[in-house]
Amino acid sequence: MVDNVFVLMPAYNAAATVEKVFARVPPEARRRIRRYVVVNDGSKDGTAAVLARLQKEFADLVVLTHPVNRGYGEAEKTLLRYALAEGAEVGIVLHSDGQYSPEKIPDLLEPFDRGIADLVQGSRMLGGGALRGGMPLYKFAANKALTAIENLAFGMKLAEYHSGYMLYSRKALETIPFEKLSASFDFDLEMLVLAHVKGLRIAEIAIPTIYAGEKSHLNPIKYGFDVLKVVRDYRRRKYEAL
Repeated sequence: MVDNVFVLMPAYNAAATVEKVFARVPPEARRRIRRYVVVNDGSKDGTAAVLARLQKEFADLVVLTHPVNRGYGEAEKTLLRYALAEGAEVGIVLHSDGQYSPEKIPDLLEPFDRGIADLVQGSRMLGGGALRGGMPLYKFAANKALTAIENLAFGMKLAEYHSGYMLYSRKALETIPFEKLSASFDFDLEMLVLAHVKGLRIAEIAIPTIYAGEKSHLNPIKYGFDVLKVVRDYRRRKYEAL
């Protein structure tokens, strides 16, 4: 069983949701988490005050701050850099908006416990529950179409590439040159691509799809074009050179 598990949370204008995410972490997961690390990525709401309040409840919560918003990918780099420096064996990227279920952390850790994965993605598209969970039809269709293109291009067979619920082993973080990757939401996709290029073992675990009116900061049109750019760059062997 892996120890030294860190929860890594990017937070941007998450004052209304981040406390609820912490409350939902199940006891069996809390017993294994050594540290919670949140990067407040230039939030303009009350996120800083909420995090200060949470630190009184969670003594193992560390808050990092970007004075201005630097983007999702840069927030993740700050978190992964910290996890490496502090000796994390596994880093769990858990979003602060509540759309990814903290209740699934024990299941997501299982492939690491069994020694069969270097990177684990929580997948909304496994198990057929995406639409039942409220994923808008246009997002479902776009996800399926982009995933088909990506599987063809990358020679992989993943159920999806667009979940941000990602878990990284120390080996993955030491192997993937994440500092060279995107500052935006395609960062997670590039991490999957580099894991594949570097011969790391990728596992998918089904997670519930949760849509409850949370505000997304992702522009779906820009994201779609960013995904296609990653596909193009992969075909041009960019990632083999990193």
